[in-house]
Amino acid sequence: MELSQIPLSAFIDPQGNNREQVEHLVGQVLNLVLAHAFAATERSPLPVSTINFDSINIPDTPVPEQELLDNLNALLTESMNAAHTGYIGHMDTMPATISILGDLAAAAVNNNMLSLEMSPAFSRLEHILVKQTARLFGLGEQSGGVMLAGGSLANLQALAVARNSFFDSREKGITSLQRQPLIFASEAAHTSVQKAAMLLGLGTSSVVKVATNQDSQMDTADLRRKIEQAKMESNLPFCIVATAGTTTTGNIDPLEEIHRIAKEHHLWFHVDAAYGGALVFSEKHRHRLAGIENADSITFNPQKWLYVAKTCAMVLFRDVGLLETAFRISAPYMGGDDEFINIGEQSVQGTHHADVLKFWLSLQHIGKSGYARLIDDSYRLTSHLVEQITSRPFLKIASQPEMNLVCFRGEPNWVTQASWDDWNARLQTYLLREGSVFLSLPLYRKSRWLRAVLLNPFTGKATIDALFQHIDNFAARV
Repeated sequence: MELSQIPLSAFIDPQGNNREQVEHLVGQVLNLVLAHAFAATERSPLPVSTINFDSINIPDTPVPEQELLDNLNALLTESMNAAHTGYIGHMDTMPATISILGDLAAAAVNNNMLSLEMSPAFSRLEHILVKQTARLFGLGEQSGGVMLAGGSLANLQALAVARNSFFDSREKGITSLQRQPLIFASEAAHTSVQKAAMLLGLGTSSVVKVATNQDSQMDTADLRRKIEQAKMESNLPFCIVATAGTTTTGNIDPLEEIHRIAKEHHLWFHVDAAYGGALVFSEKHRHRLAGIENADSITFNPQKWLYVAKTCAMVLFRDVGLLETAFRISAPYMGGDDEFINIGEQSVQGTHHADVLKFWLSLQHIGKSGYARLIDDSYRLTSHLVEQITSRPFLKIASQPEMNLVCFRGEPNWVTQASWDDWNARLQTYLLREGSVFLSLPLYRKSRWLRAVLLNPFTGKATIDALFQHIDNFAARV
């Protein structure tokens, strides 16, 4: 193949002929990445974009290496700065160092998780590691699952298996059903549940929204009423989706009671624990997930509270055999063996990245005890933040926190109630500009709230104290 028209460092020569050029390029990029990482607090948590994206085009010829690096530097400078200790607005954080390196290593060998022969080591590693994770949740000896690129895909696959199992619809579909299949999820459930219902041919109207209590937890009395109502209307309830870590307030549905209701009505019990699933690593706090061991399926995202670089998620099943009977589509063009089913045959994804490597390396590097410490420290910092909120009469907390996520807002009596949303929006802007602290501003129960997610391992008590000093300054000024 003629390579004279492309840069010498475009590919790594497997015979080592361009080692000097490749090492130079790799070194420059790594130095640039590390320079940004080590100086993260010197930039805003959420930089203002100045790049003229309209001027960007696909070049006809290779861009000089220095220009390429300058362009990369500009993009990194204006990216979301999750490593900043003041970036506490979303369920995103700086990734563990080893997971970054794991992503690099996985990209370098570029194996395809589609089949065993395309990823002989990583396929086997994913199989065993996902099974061990399922057992951490208490799903038993027959449990297992697959890794996916995000919680939305995990929820989609869980509901697909539930639908196919319940209606025997893997081959014949659901078009012959005369009644509406229904999924029950709280009004605080993630929107991916509705997307999954849409993609599965059920329609978003098939997701029945169950009321929540003052702490955003599913109201089980309302759940019972709506299941009974659905049956009276001759619909077909088949699944309940509980949430362990709601997106806005971080609350956990009453899993044990929901399981009892699911069992009573012979319904599939799925738990979206994309965020809260990490609590299984903390002996001190895993009791908050009591009942999750009874789930038929679980969504879990190590890319959140386990600090694994995106993307890294999984769907777990109590009976992993259902992936064979209710979901698998065999692919004769993929080599394998009789004892190992290709991951791509039983996953909603075919070709996908070897995310398992960075997950495995992170577990190896940090360990259960390390993760337990990170989670427990998050709770201690959350308690301090809550104390700061409750000590100020003009601040109100949205719900009783169950994780390291706190949703609150200002309701000052010197401002009209109609202006409270605007007051909180201006406070958010002020905190980012004056204090280099980013809080998100979700719409919750038709009002704007400030949300703090205490994930960053370098965010400490001093960050929280400074945050509330700025809040006090803003309140006094306005």
